[in-house]
Order: sequence, then C-alpha cells, then structure tokens
Amino acid sequence: MPSFTHIDEKGRVCMVDVTKKESTNRTAIAQGIIIMNQATFQKITSQEIKKGNVLETARIAGIMAAKKTSDLIPMCHPLNLTHVSVDFYPDETSSRIRIESSVKVFSQTGVEMEALTTVSVAALTIYDMCKSYDREMTISDIFLIEKQGGKSGKFVRTK
Repeated sequence: MPSFTHIDEKGRVCMVDVTKKESTNRTAIAQGIIIMNQATFQKITSQEIKKGNVLETARIAGIMAAKKTSDLIPMCHPLNLTHVSVDFYPDETSSRIRIESSVKVFSQTGVEMEALTTVSVAALTIYDMCKSYDREMTISDIFLIEKQGGKSGKFVRTK
C-alpha cells in the first residue's frame, strides 16, 4: 500500500511538493447523483422551479467550484484549469439526475479533486434550488470514474 503523500517524515501534514514533477495533460471525470420525488423531477425538467433554470445554475456553480477547489480542500494545489464541463443525465423512471464532470489541465498535478468538487457543488445547488419542493432529496454516488495523465497514468473505475 502506498504511503500517505500529505504527511511528512515527522508525521506533519504537508502540501505535496510537485516542483520536480513533469507537467502533462491531465483529465479527471467524476459523477454524482441526486434523487428526488417525481413532482420535483418534473418541475426541474420542465423548468418550472421558481428560482430559475436549475440545471444551468448547477452547471455554473459546478464550474465555479472547480476553479475554487484549492480554497476548499486544504492541501490541493491551485490550478490553472484549461476546461471544465458539467453534464446532466435525467432518469425519469427513478426520478434522479446523474451529474458528470470532466476537468482538464496541463500541470504537474491532477484534477481528481476538482472533478469531484464540481459534481458535489452541482448536486448541492440542485438541492438548494429545489429544497422548498422536496427536503428529502438525496445526494449519493459521488466518485471518480476516470483519470488520465501524470506518473500513475490512466485509471478507469471498474465498479
């Protein structure tokens, strides 16, 4: 098992030193799911939520969150992201929306945390905009789907 990279030889928390790492193109894809009642799902998909277009607002929030990840997660490096996308996959049968984010950078460190932060904040934004209709919404299944670039190469989730 690999050692923890954010702990130094004295057991202190530290930011990983990426100074000597080679910059490469790096991509991360993550997902999250928000589940709601059928009436709320219908209001979102037909754009009947009083606060406005829920999915476009969540898209903007997710992109903004990706750019602020290093302000939220203590040991994340600030990155000059080159691309962030947020897509929504509504499933009427189960009254859920799957959120998928792709984040890209040319850097010495990866963008997994940025992709995960993107889907988390997008889901939270949906919750916030719809909570007056449905306080029992559930946010779940936030995980990394794939990452590419860097020394460790490519990862694709198998489960």
